[in-house]
Amino acid sequence: MVNAQPQTSQSQLTVEPEFWWADMQHNQLQLLVYGEDIREHSVNLTKANGVKLTSVVQSDSDNHLFINLDLANAEPQTITLTLEDKSGSSQSFSYQIKQREANSAQRQGFSNKDVIYLITPDRFVNGNPNNDVSPDMLEGLDRNFDGGRHGGDIEGIRKALPYLHELGVTQLWINPLLENNQAKYSYHGYSTTNFYKIDPRFGSNEEYKALVEQAKGYGIGIIKDVIVNHMGSGHRWMQDFPTSTWINHQQTWQQNPDLVPYTSHHRTAVQDPYAVKADLDDFEKGWFVPTMPDMNQNDPLMATYLIQNSIWWVEYAGLSGIREDTYSYADKAFLTRWSKALMTEYPNFNIVGEEWTKNPITVSYWQAGKQNADGYVSYTPSMMDFPVYEQLIEAINAKEDWGSGLITLYEALANDVVYADPTKLVLFEGNHDTNRLYSLVNEDIDLYEAALAYVLTSNRIPQIFYGTEVLMTSPIEGRHDGAVRGDFPGGWQGDAVDAFSGQGLSKAQNRALSFNRKLLNYRKQSLAIQQGSLKHFAPENGTYVQLRQHQDETLMVIYSKNADATALDLARFAAHIGNYQHAINIISDDKIKLGDTLEVSKGVTLLRLK
Repeated sequence: MVNAQPQTSQSQLTVEPEFWWADMQHNQLQLLVYGEDIREHSVNLTKANGVKLTSVVQSDSDNHLFINLDLANAEPQTITLTLEDKSGSSQSFSYQIKQREANSAQRQGFSNKDVIYLITPDRFVNGNPNNDVSPDMLEGLDRNFDGGRHGGDIEGIRKALPYLHELGVTQLWINPLLENNQAKYSYHGYSTTNFYKIDPRFGSNEEYKALVEQAKGYGIGIIKDVIVNHMGSGHRWMQDFPTSTWINHQQTWQQNPDLVPYTSHHRTAVQDPYAVKADLDDFEKGWFVPTMPDMNQNDPLMATYLIQNSIWWVEYAGLSGIREDTYSYADKAFLTRWSKALMTEYPNFNIVGEEWTKNPITVSYWQAGKQNADGYVSYTPSMMDFPVYEQLIEAINAKEDWGSGLITLYEALANDVVYADPTKLVLFEGNHDTNRLYSLVNEDIDLYEAALAYVLTSNRIPQIFYGTEVLMTSPIEGRHDGAVRGDFPGGWQGDAVDAFSGQGLSKAQNRALSFNRKLLNYRKQSLAIQQGSLKHFAPENGTYVQLRQHQDETLMVIYSKNADATALDLARFAAHIGNYQHAINIISDDKIKLGDTLEVSKGVTLLRLK
């Protein structure tokens, strides 16, 4: 934010976004200016080369003003804007139009080449204990409370970069880092109280930008977690709204907060051809919880604010992607505009949306390229593959029978026909809202490896949750957010178990960490996994086989849920195995001769055919 230096004794001004860039596709810039009693001030522009002041929009608030600038022909420079009241008193502030980084528009977003590692920053590594408590923030440190702040921060992520590089991940999706000045439960980051400021308990804007730059040196990109649906009740807007329609149910909240309706969570209402408007409004306009007011993207000024904020962070920090939270809960016409603006600005960028449902038809509606019956158009390339995730967990645990077990996972892939491009979906073994994988498979290390291998060798973009590689656990029934988002072992001084050094890791944890490192680093150079074809064979006798192929690389992935070793008849796969006579187990490096049968153990067998 810009704190302008006034020419008189009047209060300072706050301007968002605090600067912009020349040569942007988004060159019609809207400034939201906050200052005492500025609503009816006139605005003058001076010292501007190629910048035009196109309009000034008076706010419903006495203390807000919207200034619209045309930067289509602007050069990098610093301009001056002056606000003047009717008495002739004025305030001026400088506004910088920056030079863009070279090739910024051509940045490459995350893709099938990558493995995404999801981090809940407060629970990962406490790299700087000095920022655990901030005098300006309401909530302090309480590591003994699983719903409190534990102290993880940006500095901790920076210190973990060598470990993450060695592990083999290439992208970090970090749960929201923006300021959450809430009285409690602020650690998760989903209650934004300042859209242009990193929470001081995590670090600063400059530290975030530096993290992105340093991560690039390790071949790692950063994906920002963005929320355009809701904000935090601690945002100053709640005391002084810029417009009368800034949030949904604004007047109701102002009259009686207890009467604000909450979302129905009926996600299908958005695409249901028979849905009534009341049901759609209940879903889209209802609040999540009292501490998460629902932003109104139908307000054109709010819509522009949110679009500019997303673009600003990509440009400022040098991001390689966005994960959009609670995707379908925002106004869908706005989502079209938002996604189009980002993908127009950065044609090779990537966005993944969260639509939490088991129904692939519901998910497919939101992906770019989908020809929807109602004509709805999206520009968001990717969505989280909740349908296959849910089926994977169910299939791994279910008894093998005619209609249950691996056969349901096999059949789930047939649903790919509803997607514009299923290979752009992000498939995961868990995230910050799901219980831990190792617990969900009843701490069976063989089934754990099978589930992980399925995600990491799929024809999707894979994502793993921090700590999965060292078997972090949780309850298995219901929501247990604080436990699921537990502290990463070794992230705090004095931890008895340290994943970074290996100190205190159990035999099972060492096995899991080794498995992840081996497979993740193999995947980095495997074109068969990154872009190859996928063929699979209907499960038989508790085994399920997939083949990933690209040119002369063939990877055979064999899943077995049988307690005892199983003899696999290779004649069934002859047409695809061809003349291969040997294979290398990519985890153990063992060389195997391919005969009439192949003995496979419980879990997963990963073979590179030779």
